[in-house]
Parts: sequence; structure tokens; C-alpha cells
Amino acid sequence: MISVLAQERLLGAALGCAFTGIVVFEERKSIYRSISDPHSPIRTQSQIKEPIFGKKYRSECAHLWNKAVDQTFRPMIEALSSRGW
Repeated sequence: MISVLAQERLLGAALGCAFTGIVVFEERKSIYRSISDPHSPIRTQSQIKEPIFGKKYRSECAHLWNKAVDQTFRPMIEALSSRGW
């Protein structure tokens, strides 16, 4: 029987993979759409579409990710540190 902690980790991994897949798919779709029309005029800076997630969101997401990783692996790091690794 899988423990609750293992189930939470598997769920987190599955959701992370799904989220990453969606973002990669949308970015690729945007890239292919931008290069598929050879007769389109050169795009100016004002015509370039904003990414799916803005810069502020990406930086906040990275901060939360780093915080979660720190909290998850803190016991392992402390154990290794206490052994002199």
C-alpha cells in the first residue's frame, strides 16, 4: 500500500508534468504559428504577443518552487550535514 506522502509526491509529480507539457505545447504552437506564414510582415515590438505567463508570475512561481524544494529536502540535507557530507 502506498503511503499518503508517496501519493502526494506522485500527484505533485503528475501535475507538474502536465503543467510543463501544457506550457511547452502552447509555446511551440506559438512559435510554429509565427513562422508558418512566409508572407507576414516583420513583427514590431508592439505586435509580439506576451508569453502565456508574465515575468512577474514566472519569478513568483520559481520562488515558490525553490521554497517547496527546500522544505521537502531539508531533513535529508540536515542528516547529510550532521554526518559531515
